Order: sequence, then C-alpha cells, then structure tokens
Amino acid sequence: MNNDDKIRLCIELAQANSEDEVIRILKRMELWNNPELWQNFGDTENNFATIGNQQSRPEAALVEKIINSVDALLMAECLQRRIDPTSTTCPQSIFEGLNEYYEIPEGKLSNISNTQRSRLAENILLVSSGAKTSPCYSFIDIGEGQTPKKMPETLLSLGKSNKLRIPFVQGKFNMGGTGVFQFCGNHNIQMIISKRHPKIAQYEEDNTKLKWGFTIIRREDPKHGVRSSTYRYLAPNKEVLSFEADSLPILPGDYPIPYENPLKWGTFIKLYNYQIPGLKTNILFDLYYRLSLFLPQIALPVRLYERRPGYTGHTFETTLAGLTVRLEDDRALALEPHFPTSSTLSVRGQKMKASIYAFKRDQESNYKKDEGIIFTVNGQTHGRITKDFFTRSSVKMGYLANSILIIVDCSEFEGRAREDLFMNSRDRLRGGDLRADIEKALEELIRNHEGLRELSNRRRHEEIEEKLMDDKPLADLIEQLIKKSPILSNLFLRGTRIQNPWEMSSAKQTTSFEGRKFPSFFTPSELYPENKPKNCHKNTRFRIQYRTDAQNDYFNRDNDPGKFYLALNSQKSENYSLHLWNGVATLIVTLPTGISVDDMIKVESFVTDIAHSNPFYHDFFVKVLENAPKTPGKPGTRRGGSPGDRGKSGKDISQFDIPKPIEVKKENWATHNFNEESALKVVESETGSYDFFINIDNKYLLFEQKNQPTDPKLLKARYSYGMVLIGLALLRLSHQDSDDEAPENNHQQDVPSVVYNTTRALSPIILPMISSLSELEIEET
Repeated sequence: MNNDDKIRLCIELAQANSEDEVIRILKRMELWNNPELWQNFGDTENNFATIGNQQSRPEAALVEKIINSVDALLMAECLQRRIDPTSTTCPQSIFEGLNEYYEIPEGKLSNISNTQRSRLAENILLVSSGAKTSPCYSFIDIGEGQTPKKMPETLLSLGKSNKLRIPFVQGKFNMGGTGVFQFCGNHNIQMIISKRHPKIAQYEEDNTKLKWGFTIIRREDPKHGVRSSTYRYLAPNKEVLSFEADSLPILPGDYPIPYENPLKWGTFIKLYNYQIPGLKTNILFDLYYRLSLFLPQIALPVRLYERRPGYTGHTFETTLAGLTVRLEDDRALALEPHFPTSSTLSVRGQKMKASIYAFKRDQESNYKKDEGIIFTVNGQTHGRITKDFFTRSSVKMGYLANSILIIVDCSEFEGRAREDLFMNSRDRLRGGDLRADIEKALEELIRNHEGLRELSNRRRHEEIEEKLMDDKPLADLIEQLIKKSPILSNLFLRGTRIQNPWEMSSAKQTTSFEGRKFPSFFTPSELYPENKPKNCHKNTRFRIQYRTDAQNDYFNRDNDPGKFYLALNSQKSENYSLHLWNGVATLIVTLPTGISVDDMIKVESFVTDIAHSNPFYHDFFVKVLENAPKTPGKPGTRRGGSPGDRGKSGKDISQFDIPKPIEVKKENWATHNFNEESALKVVESETGSYDFFINIDNKYLLFEQKNQPTDPKLLKARYSYGMVLIGLALLRLSHQDSDDEAPENNHQQDVPSVVYNTTRALSPIILPMISSLSELEIEET
C-alpha cells in the first residue's frame, strides 16, 4: 500500500460503526486472515493472563481510557517545556501538575468556572457512534501522541514501567487501558491511531516522528494446544501501519455527524460494539452519571458527544467534570441542609479525608446506584462498599441507606498501604487487616455522626408515624398468636410492648447553623491540664469535642480546605477520626501501642488554613487507666457498641419486642427498594428496635388472593404473620451467632439483607405451605 492507500484505510476503519464492518474491510485488504501480519500485544503470547484480570465492570474499564488521556495531556505539557518527567523539577503530584500546567487552583476543577472547564474539555473527547443498542466509543486526546515507532513500547505495551517513576500521572501499571478489550463485541476489536505532538517531536530523534501510526487489536481464540486466548495487533512486517498526513477528519461534527473535523495530533482510540448492559440512553444521561461516580474528582474535564442517530433533545454534548462538581452545582436541589460534612481519619498511620453526602429523599438516583462508600486516589474511584454497609448493626443507619454517599480520599496513602487496600485493577478493595480497621473507623464515625443520627430519626418518624395507629390491630394479632404458642412465646416475647417508638419526643429538626469559611475559633469544650487529666482505659478510645464556627465541609472542600494535625507525646497519631457538624468537631483517638498503666500522654492538636498565619493550637493530657472490664457474655445479652452505649440498645438474643408491622403498597416500593417479589424488610433504628415493612402487593400474595376461595383478608393475615415470624427467627439467629463469633467479625454481618433475601425466596411458597400442611392427615404421611 502506498501512502494514500494507508490514509484511506485508516479513515475507513476509524469511521466503521461495527466490528463486522472492520472485519469486512480488513478481509478485503487481505489483512485479516494472515497470522503473519499480526503481533502479540505487549510482545507476550500469554497476555490474556494479565488482560483478562482487569476491571470487572465495563464502566470502570472505560475510566482507565480517560485516565490515560489525562496523563497524555499532562505529559505533553511537561515535555513541551523540555523537562524530564521523572526529575524533581517537575510537579510531584497530579494536583501540582494541574496547578502548574493548567492554572487550576489546588488541582480541583470546582475551583474554576464552567466556561474554563468547557474550554479545557475540548482536549479530551468521548464520542458515542454506531447503533443505540451496541455503540462504539471513541476516546480522543489532543495530548503528547506517540510515533509509529514508539507505539509498540507505549500504547501497545503491557507491564512496562513507562509511568512508574513519573509522579504527576495516574497510570502506573501499564495495563489498565486493556480492561476494555473484553467488553468490545465478539472479537474484542479496538483501533488505535496516534501522532506525536509537533512541539515535542521537534526535539526527538525518531524517523517516524512526523507520521501517523495506526493498528487494530483483536482477540484470537485458543488453538494449537494453547489453553488461553491471545490479544494481537495488526503489524505487517512487524511494524504498525504508518503514513504522512497533516490531519485526519475523525473529530465529531454537528449532531449526528461523528466524524468531520480535523485531528492534527494526539491519540484516537475506538472501541467497537462496546457492551454496557442497561445503558442505551443518550450518553449525556446514564453513562455520564456512571462516569461521574467513577471519577468523583476527575483531574481534567472530558467533553461527551452523542452522535448516534435517532435521539431527540436540546443538546447532544456535555462536559464531564466529576461527581463532586455536580453535587456542588446541585447542592440546594439534591442534598440535605448542612451537607456535605467533612471528616479526617487516620488508620494505621494512613490519613484519609471523608466527605459525607446526605441526599434529600428520592434525589440520589442520578448520582449513585448501590454505592455507599467509594474510595478514591487522585480523584479516581479505586474501590467501593455497597449501601448495605449502613444497615449493619454497628452502624444503624438503615433509614438512610439509600441516601448516604461517602467519598473517602486516600490520595495520601503510602505506596505499601495503597497496594494493601486496592487491587491493581483499581475497581475493588482487598480484604485484610487494613480494610477491616478502616471499616471499623467508618462504622464508628457514621454511627456517632450527630447530623446523620438526627436525619435518620426524622426519616423514620416520617416513614411510620402516620401508619402506627392503622397497623395496631395487626401488631395485636401477632402478639396474641405468639402468646398462644409456648415455643413462640419463649423465643420472642419479652412481655413488654414498645408504646412509643419516639421515646416521648418527636424527631428533631435540623438546627440552623451558618458557618464561616475560615473559623474564628476552634476550642476544646473542656480543658484537661496535667493535674486534672482526662482518664482513658488502656483498651478503649477517648473522645474530645471542640467548639468552632467553621463550615461543615471545612476540612474537605476543594477550595482552601483546613488542615488538622494530631500528636501524642510529640509523635504523629496514627489512629484517630475527626468529624465536624454544625459547630462541633468530635475527635476520637485510639491510644498508641507500647503505653503502660498510669502513663501520662500529652495530646497536641493543630488546626490551620491559609487565612491564619498561626494555627489554632491546644494541648491537654490523658492518663492511662487499667483495662476496662469486659462485659461477660451472659445468656440473653448482645455484644457490640461502645462501652457507654451498652445497656441502651442491647437485645436479648432469645427474646424480642413484638414488632409493629407496616404495610407497603406498590406505589411506595421505590422507597423500600421493593419489587413484585419482595416480601419483608427490617430496619434497625438508633435505639436498637426493629421496624418491619411488609409488601402487601407481593405478586404471589395477589395470585393466591385472586385464585383461592379463602377470604383475601385471611390470606393477607397469614402471609403477614408468617413473614413476621420468619423475620423474627432470622433476627434471633443472627444475634445468637454474633454473640458466638469473634468480635472482629461482627461488623461484617448484614442481617437486613439476610431477612430481605430469605423472605423473598419464601414468598412463593408460604401460603401454599400453610394451606397444604394444615389439611394434611396422618394417613397421608
């Protein structure tokens, strides 16, 4: 092929809208079936071992392409200045790079205007083309680009240390970009086109530096005794195809034209027939929402273009700037008053910042799905914990499970700790002691968060207050049913009823609080001098509160955040948490190892920001006492909670209050995450009692009511009684198991999910079982 033939082939492949079309083009050019024209990706035959072990979700895999594009732009800025990107003269973090190269204060997009973000976004493009149900996605960055000669060592390499020693880029492992392969159609086809930035190329010695390079990557099935697939790329004569041209018409035009405007340099990567189940809407909606969640604080904005024909709307383009920017823009509409709040944690010496977002009722769906806690590094999600975390007995935020999102920034983690917590694929967490300790710290933080407790109580009040009187007959009948059976009475009945779930007080309303951007004071509520120290048992933690007029997001906001530092006996504290809510900052500290009874610990805290030349400094003293006596494991008691909480919410593992069942109809399914097969949901309140929500529009109940001669009211009663008893039995078993298990395993239990899933599984058979067994005669057995 001559130069013009290669240009035509490159453009034709770039504008193809399916992998079948790509294959037809390559077969026509006699490039598809000849194995001699294809090279192993990464120069490794067994590359599937690495490539096949990447992201498990297609959206997470797309994120890696965006991260690579961001890195390409930062590298371009560095290399144009003729600075060695591995040297100490270049930015030493991604945030420093964004500040120095793009004048983004503190490297946070929320600190620049929408106009500035839109202008920057024109350097990284994500274009959707092809069919609605099986789209193609093109990632285009106008960054450093690569020469044809360098492509096998960069864009087509695997596991090399290209970026390992470059401090201001996100990519490290030289493999994340391959995660998209498995989601591309049947043959996993991807196209790459690249040309070196001319201002960089002028300083380089490379005989291909003025040329475009392009290739196709595909997956080949196992053959000739090979046990796994192999990814290979098109490289006749062991070189990617290359040609000379000033530009290529592969940038999007006006809707619905996906290819029209010229690209002069940079990198174009196209994924054919990308498979994302459930995301068939305009790219500006579902995919935009998911990418925002995976990139809460994206380093550089991305311009999204919808170019698949057949959509209607006012616009087909938008700028992706990350979840935190979206939430800041939508704060008044989406978030509860005074949120987000900021918390600072240190676990095993690893410092984290936790931002807690509480959504208004039914406002969370466009911002998150089942995520409860997401862990980020340099603005990218590296792992998550689902919202079931908030239903744990050690958290007791079941009424807010849908409404809370916590973003934990782990950018300050040391290298080893980061490896211990996150998988290399950057989409899930590892198990282990570090994760367990982080979860434990988050459990305590959330459980004791005044704002969340207040909101949870208010939500519960709104949910069941009006229904208590209506459901009293059902509760009375269940109590009578249990009392009639000696076994059920012994198992469940405590002999008392919860007369008022609000303990004679109505739910609190959020108090009015107007904080200052920079506080005028940050003072301990109580002073503990050396002659009157605060006492702390050696096996417990101590708690201190500060009064302040700082805003709730003071420590975690993007623009000019405050900083907190804590020292114990002049050594940095490795295990503590600090959360701020409406003028009160609560500090919880774990005593350091190696201390002895009667030791005196000097505690020093520092709070500072750019507005104060001198920090708010305070010191106080803590005296170490003997270990607090452990509560013996008596029958009928439940372990867990802090020492000060014991006795308030402990439940007898063999006896429970009679629940107050609350009926849920179809129109309220969304509030409870119900569907037609759901049966029962239990929610643990802050006081330790359980509320039972019964789906009376369960399809199996409705079927029996329609097709059985038995009175529908009686069938509903049997169904409700049966579900309540099953729920009580599961709660009893879970509490008995938690008393028997090692304490460190208690926080892993998710009792509400067990109840929900078990009753859902039993809902088709419970009424037929009750009816059939009641009619069974001894002769029939």
